[in-house]
Amino acid sequence: MHQISNTKLSLQQVEQILSSGQKIQLSEDAKRKIVDCRHYLEQKILHHPEPIYGINTGFGSLCNVSIPDKDLSELQKNLVMSHACGAGHEVPSDIVKLMLLLKVQSLSYGKSAVQLSTVERLIDFYNLGIYPVVYQQGSLGASGDLAPLAHLCLPLLGLGQVYYQNKKYEAAEVLQKLNLSPITLKSKEGLALLNGTQFMSAYGVWCILQAKKLSLAADIVGAVSIDAFDGRIEPFKPYLHSIRPHQGQITTASNIVKLLTNSELIKQKKEHVQDPYSFRCIPQVHGASKDAITYAEQIFETEINAVTDNPTVFPEEDEIISGGNFHGQPLALTLDFLCMALCELGNISERRTYQLISGTRNLPAFLVSKPGLNSGFMIPQYTAASIVSQNKQFSMPSSTDSIVSSNGQEDHVSMGANAAVKCAQVVENVYTILGIELLNSMQALDFRKPLKSSPYIEKLKEKYRKNIAFIENDVVMYNEMKKSVDFIKSEELIIP
Repeated sequence: MHQISNTKLSLQQVEQILSSGQKIQLSEDAKRKIVDCRHYLEQKILHHPEPIYGINTGFGSLCNVSIPDKDLSELQKNLVMSHACGAGHEVPSDIVKLMLLLKVQSLSYGKSAVQLSTVERLIDFYNLGIYPVVYQQGSLGASGDLAPLAHLCLPLLGLGQVYYQNKKYEAAEVLQKLNLSPITLKSKEGLALLNGTQFMSAYGVWCILQAKKLSLAADIVGAVSIDAFDGRIEPFKPYLHSIRPHQGQITTASNIVKLLTNSELIKQKKEHVQDPYSFRCIPQVHGASKDAITYAEQIFETEINAVTDNPTVFPEEDEIISGGNFHGQPLALTLDFLCMALCELGNISERRTYQLISGTRNLPAFLVSKPGLNSGFMIPQYTAASIVSQNKQFSMPSSTDSIVSSNGQEDHVSMGANAAVKCAQVVENVYTILGIELLNSMQALDFRKPLKSSPYIEKLKEKYRKNIAFIENDVVMYNEMKKSVDFIKSEELIIP
């Protein structure tokens, strides 16, 4: 059981919580802060009748419309219903689960004035595996992720739809099945639930966790390709990188050296003086992406440990501040940066694939014994090139766009939600590109027999060949490509 408290939550802890299937609960300190903040707000409303944004006023450009006390609960319910305007594809359940976790974390600091029962119902959803149906489109990433978070929280009220035990239901049906009563929202609660960056944050955390795996996989697949292409080891020697000491570059070069230790192929005499950039510059390119991923992790660790709704309640200061902590600009810029970093891992991978099928370095054209009769590995490179091109299109920044909304009140937005969704697509694309490269490099490596690669790579090839055979004559290639991608996703890849 993981306790949600005011201690910092790292991305590594998030991954452990999700992968282990741990349930969550609030710490006693978090409960006390939530209750105290709620009590403070109720007393404030009772004794100070002046307008407080979002609590007894309308929202956005309607902020100057006062709402009578008797209508405050209806105001919050109306907010959630009216803002559930999502469109497009459904958000995957693993991202929705992460949204629930991060929303609970943000509310646990006791600055949002929600009821304890509301937070505990979000925890019920997380622990029972009730995942609201949320849509990818609709957030401007500025007043928080309004539309996606409205869909996330509709089921608290018995509205909207959810997935439960891998089946879609009306939320009311699942609540009844599990004997859970719908929540009646009180003042400020709808705004606390809808304001926030948990859609962008959940996607970003997922992308970063996958990016770290992709970065490692890129080094390993790249090392296989170096030996398959009869590449040179000199560009990876540590003293070369010590004079340009970017940490990602140093780490990547070290990884390649470890992966190719005791390779017969790397030790053999080379006829060529140098290799193409896609091999020789692996430390510089992969390394730059590593550094970008490290930066993104720092930004998102700050965000998931933050309060991002509005207005924010400070009982100890006797103040309620209407500010802008919901604005997604830090995330939007970082997601665009991460998207570009991942795009480059795919970009350089496809170039190595292209070199492997080129019929040079004593490899047959398109990596088959009888080219002409067989097309061999000609078209997987086309597919990789197509996906690389799509990644380049997705790498156009979202964060430099802004469209005025709410009748001019919300006149600058981050578009971070769009950055998040396209970054997730780039993640999936890079898995495919690396899978195609590995399919090619393993095929090329078999043409190097009887010379062997390193013990690590030979062992990896042995595992690989259990499901993906050497291709003698043309086969239906998309099956082999998919198996190669699945191998990268499922294999516990490590650096020796």
